[in-house]
Amino acid sequence: MTTTPTDPADPSPGPPGTPAEETASDTTASDAASDTAAELADTMTRAIKRIRRQTGWRLEPYGITPGQARALNTLAHAPGCELPDRAMRLSDLAERLHIAPRSATTVVDALEEAGLVERRPDPADRRAVRILLTEAGRAAVERIGQVRHEVAQEYFGEVGPDEQEVLLRVLRAAEARFLAAGPPPRTAPPGAAR
Repeated sequence: MTTTPTDPADPSPGPPGTPAEETASDTTASDAASDTAAELADTMTRAIKRIRRQTGWRLEPYGITPGQARALNTLAHAPGCELPDRAMRLSDLAERLHIAPRSATTVVDALEEAGLVERRPDPADRRAVRILLTEAGRAAVERIGQVRHEVAQEYFGEVGPDEQEVLLRVLRAAEARFLAAGPPPRTAPPGAAR
């Protein structure tokens, strides 16, 4: 067991929001690892929010929201995206974006109104619609790529390339393990009504 000493002159010896009694208490190795994992998750969440906010701010002059940018990138990187009979279906776009089909329709409506995509009937299934990027849509994808690159460079610029590689490798490994294990079972928190 390890003990974390506290400095009486420091009113907040642990991470922000950690009561002093918890920081001063004995912890097991698994508790410490759990705390580190939780802090890592919190740090990643803050990083994602900051990066997303900066990206949204930079895309605003182009009239593109972060959600629309994700949709355009997804469409642009789909196999056969340039071919009307192989372009992505609206239902596939919703699935890839992890959003409801109704939400995907709203995103595509806005993109179509802006002239960035066009809907085409699926030649193999009249009920299905395929989404094609327009020339303006392809230009928007290039701008989005530039903005993403700029924001990433600003956020991670002070982190050396070797450290960036390690971070990327660790996050990819964690994601692969998480996906391989499948979603964890949902359990009610202690004391929750059943």
